[in-house]
Amino acid sequence: MEYKESQSYEEALSHLDSKEWKITMKAEMTSLAKNETWTLVEKPTKQKIVGCKWIYKLKKGTDEGGNKKYKACLVAKGYTQREGVDYNDVFSPVVKYKTIRLVLALIAQFDWDLEHMDVTTAFLHGELEEEIYICQPQGFEISKGG
Repeated sequence: MEYKESQSYEEALSHLDSKEWKITMKAEMTSLAKNETWTLVEKPTKQKIVGCKWIYKLKKGTDEGGNKKYKACLVAKGYTQREGVDYNDVFSPVVKYKTIRLVLALIAQFDWDLEHMDVTTAFLHGELEEEIYICQPQGFEISKGG
């Protein structure tokens, strides 16, 4: 059976593994709701709405069975925004490889334990100062009333 990453919502639903993609999209939506990422409101008049899209990744398993891990991430189409109009600051947290190598060297030198953690959803920054309006994700549209 051929499994591959989907390039769009429609493609994800048409694949042989559509059940797995639906499960992972639902898990992403549950996580976003749990973290109170947004509040559903009526579209304000003359307000620019930022689009969103699903990004799909298929990670090959490292266990003996070679199980695959399906990941779906909902992202804003931020390229539709203009600096100074829609936002003021841009954050892109990164780590330098030198830092990783240094930490690993210290762990080895002092015989410390190293633990691996797989973060399902990371919210790296707190509250936004700007009001951002984003459209509802495809496949998960609901009315404000329920």
